[in-house]
Amino acid sequence: MSSKTLTLVAFAVAASAISASTAISLYIWGKFKGLEKSLNSTLQKCAAERQGRVRAQQALRKALAQPRSENLELTSYPMTPIGVVQSCFSTRNGTPRQPLLVPLARACLVFDASRVPPASLEGLGEYSHCWILYVFHLNTDLEKLWKEPSKSKFKAKVRVPRLKGERIGVFATRSPHRPCPIGLTVAKVEAVQGNTVLLSGVDLVDGTPVLDVKPYLPYCDSIQGAEVPEWVMVENKLTIASVSFAEGFFSTLDDCWGTAGKKSLYASTDELQSLIKQVLSWDIRSVSQRNRPHDSLVMIGNGKAFGNPSDVDENQDEETSVCRSDQGPTPSEDVIYHLILEGLDLSYRIDGNGNVIVEKVSISSEFPNGKQNRCNYSMWRDHLT
Repeated sequence: MSSKTLTLVAFAVAASAISASTAISLYIWGKFKGLEKSLNSTLQKCAAERQGRVRAQQALRKALAQPRSENLELTSYPMTPIGVVQSCFSTRNGTPRQPLLVPLARACLVFDASRVPPASLEGLGEYSHCWILYVFHLNTDLEKLWKEPSKSKFKAKVRVPRLKGERIGVFATRSPHRPCPIGLTVAKVEAVQGNTVLLSGVDLVDGTPVLDVKPYLPYCDSIQGAEVPEWVMVENKLTIASVSFAEGFFSTLDDCWGTAGKKSLYASTDELQSLIKQVLSWDIRSVSQRNRPHDSLVMIGNGKAFGNPSDVDENQDEETSVCRSDQGPTPSEDVIYHLILEGLDLSYRIDGNGNVIVEKVSISSEFPNGKQNRCNYSMWRDHLT
């Protein structure tokens, strides 16, 4: 074969290769353009869907904010509790009026796993404290929420313990009796485990529904130079001179601990006694009981009122269920009060010098039954030692 023929063959082969390469390049380019067009179309659809969702959400918010009628009453926002509190305070009576006053006061916040996945709590344990939004579910006037404003008879002023029962505007107080019975408190985060948070320093009664939890941020939540009215700063208005235990108390506590200790958030009877002292170091009586100590009143810790209900002020911050005797005035040191802690009914007296004497303890009707799944000390032993 001549050199000229070889050159022609090589040229033909090269031309064929170039043609094939060009064809492949054109095919790939066409595919690329098709994919690019499809991707752009998908992105445009996603953007349109997102814009549609945003517009729908904006329209919904606008509709919710529109007055329902000419009286400018706004539509309500439906909210469902996301968890419930299992607290050492079985009833309202004895539950601290403010957070962190009783450092040993423990509670477990158990979240509803169907609404709050455990992953939602990741990182919360790195904070020392958290804010808790909750519902005052034991208010005796909750039925007013379902009444028309003109018929609810909402009281603008409430009695304040530190002012010896003097009334003041509800928004200048932390009274639970509010137009929207929502509470705000702060607590120490002891530990987080699964869908449960162990808290201390709580002022929450057992069964409290929780709406939200937020971490406490010292750099913005602690306000330097904040001012409050003088009556808030009055010292020793609600404190007790001393707390002691009668001789017979310890034997009755030992009798109860075999049952109560299995469901308690406390390691021993000694730790429970420390809790009792912290709780009773504050005067947990109602304003009327402090102002009329010689009335023949017997405090009932189960939240049920007996006798004359006129002694119960529906706007009190604390539970004031009482029982009146028909045998005339009784010395203040003979009045028996009851405090329910960890399902135990504690009987105590206050003498004329403001000294508390805890006399005995028994299992309360408020004690959790066997069907209730309760948090206990054994769950948190590693975090509390």
